[in-house]
Amino acid sequence: MGDRRHKSTLFLRKDIRTDIFKKTGLAKSLNAFSLITMGVGAIVGAGIFITPGIIAAKYTGPGAMLAFVLAAVVCSLAALCYSEFSSTIPLAGSAYTYIYAVFGEFIAWILGWALVSEYLFSVSAVAASWSSYFQNILAGFNLYLPAQLRAAFGTAGQPHAIFDLPAFVIIMIVSLLLIGGIRESARVNAIMVILKIIVIILFIVVGVFYIRPENYHPFLPHGFKGVVSGAAVAFYAYIGFDAVSTAAEEVKQPQRNVPIGIIGSLLIATALYIALSAVLVGIVKYTKLNVADPVAYALHFIHQDWVSGIVSLGAVIGMTTVLIVFLYGGTRLVFAISRDGLLPQLFSRLNPKTHAPAVNTWVFGIVGSIFACIIPIDKITELVNIGTLFAFAMVSIGIVFLRQNPAFKDLDSAFKVPLYPVLPIVSFILCITLMLELKAFTWIAFFVWLLIGLCVYFSYGYRHSVVRLRYQKDQPK
Repeated sequence: MGDRRHKSTLFLRKDIRTDIFKKTGLAKSLNAFSLITMGVGAIVGAGIFITPGIIAAKYTGPGAMLAFVLAAVVCSLAALCYSEFSSTIPLAGSAYTYIYAVFGEFIAWILGWALVSEYLFSVSAVAASWSSYFQNILAGFNLYLPAQLRAAFGTAGQPHAIFDLPAFVIIMIVSLLLIGGIRESARVNAIMVILKIIVIILFIVVGVFYIRPENYHPFLPHGFKGVVSGAAVAFYAYIGFDAVSTAAEEVKQPQRNVPIGIIGSLLIATALYIALSAVLVGIVKYTKLNVADPVAYALHFIHQDWVSGIVSLGAVIGMTTVLIVFLYGGTRLVFAISRDGLLPQLFSRLNPKTHAPAVNTWVFGIVGSIFACIIPIDKITELVNIGTLFAFAMVSIGIVFLRQNPAFKDLDSAFKVPLYPVLPIVSFILCITLMLELKAFTWIAFFVWLLIGLCVYFSYGYRHSVVRLRYQKDQPK
């Protein structure tokens, strides 16, 4: 009898109404502008200086901007679903918290664990890229690190590398910044995002005078199929807007401001990607853009080397903002899971002065930096894509169950997904379709990660779950 009751509690749902109305200890200091800069900071990283050239050269030809439009459409459907959830359930934890309330604990744990991999491996991959760009700037001044400290062991082209020192240092600096409090972190992030946008606009303004109309022909040499293939690559350039919803508990007027932050950052980022792509393929023939730094290459091509140096600096700034947002999002996700008892309470303990989860931030930063410093970048990026798509798919279909559940009828919701239930279902199908396009190795790695997560859940989380312990306490003896 008792055993049967324990099994049934795997899918206990979290009553989020008590959490919405009680004080959680996190300081409410963010507004819509903070969230938009956070979203743009996550989406517009180093990828904007790299992916448009690669997509044009390998998939779309001069019509690269259409790939970003198509990818933005897919992302915007998921963004609409995130916006409704965030305005209905304005709590830390993003998709994990939403799914806990709609589908129950076990599904929420699987999703939360997948999202931990997204944030953790994103931090590691971005830090490794940051290190590479930063060392290129140092090389311009004839400054070089010892060969052993330039990259992770096994990195291509770095036969003597053992440890990536710059990647470790930048993650520790960002961790220290986040421990200082979200208000200060958001202020630094906003300044860096504005600088990054200025650098991108500088390229567009300078480059537009060197556009040659003949470079736009043929516009789509591989037809619409090339656009779809390019969109699959471009989709991952937009990963990051979901980090905005992890900030819900630290936002003034979250029901209004979180949807503005999610949708606003996606629109601004899309406009920047499209404009940069259009100028890039107009300057240089698309067949020449399959290089590691297409924007810098284009500027060298038109003999604007001074702008090229500024763009390299912009890439470093851009990746720093991505690190801030992903490290922040990951720590707030772990905070929410720990608060529910599924991870040790140490991870939800707040610094009394800054109201930031200090231990959580240091542990997350150290683990992320270890991955970045000792594992080659091509290996640590595999899990990012599938974890994100899984979250997008679950949030999309979750909207259907949210609307059907009478427990959420009396909650205020400032935003509703239009054309319900068509858009959530279409979003779910598109995300699953993109998941099925991923490599077999990615799926194997994903299942291994989930297997580790199940071991953690059944050895610790299941026995310490706040929701389950409360349920068992309320049961008649």
